[in-house]
Amino acid sequence: MEKTRHTLKIGLLGGSFNPAHQGHVAVTQNALRHFGLDRVWWLVSPGNPLKHAAPAPLHHRITAAQELIRDPRVSVTDIEARIGTRFTADTLKALVKLYPNVQFIWLMGADNLIQFDQWKDWRWIMENVPLGILARPGSRLAPTIAKAARIYAEARVPARAARLLGTRPAPSWCYVNMPLNHLSSTQLRHDT
Repeated sequence: MEKTRHTLKIGLLGGSFNPAHQGHVAVTQNALRHFGLDRVWWLVSPGNPLKHAAPAPLHHRITAAQELIRDPRVSVTDIEARIGTRFTADTLKALVKLYPNVQFIWLMGADNLIQFDQWKDWRWIMENVPLGILARPGSRLAPTIAKAARIYAEARVPARAARLLGTRPAPSWCYVNMPLNHLSSTQLRHDT
C-alpha cells in the first residue's frame, strides 16, 4: 500500500466472481467515478455462505478476474482465503484492523441490499463501514423496500453527494443509478 497525504478510499467488491464478467467491470467503474474512490479491491471469496453450489476453484476465478479487469486502480485479491474469513462482517473487521488508515467502502448491487438484513452481523457492517450501492436490473426500488434501507434511512447520502461517501462517519450509505448491465454470473454459467 503506497503512502499518500490523504486517507485512501478503497471500495471493496466482494463475491464469488464465478465467473467475473463485464457487469462486475461496470459496477467497479461506476463506483470509482461516483464515490470518488482511489482504488477498488475485488474480494474473490472462497465460497458464498448464502449460495448452495460450490464455485469453480479459487485460483481459476482469480486468474479469470485478473484477465478481465485491466484498470490499474483495481486489484483482484484472495484476501478472504488468506485471512480465513467467509462472511463479509468478519472480512471487514479484519481489514479495518489490518489497515487502520484506510477508509473502506463496501460496494454492492442494489439486488443485495434487498436481502442484506440476512447477512451475518449486518448491523455491524452498516454502523462501521459506509455502503456504496449501485443499481442492478430489477432492483431500482431496493432503497425504498429493503429492511436495512428503511432502518437506516437517516444515514442515506443523496446520490448528488455520492463523492462524500467515506468522508462521513458510519452509518452512511448511498444509492446511485447507473446504466444497467443484465449480465450475471449465474446466467453465464448456464450458457456455457
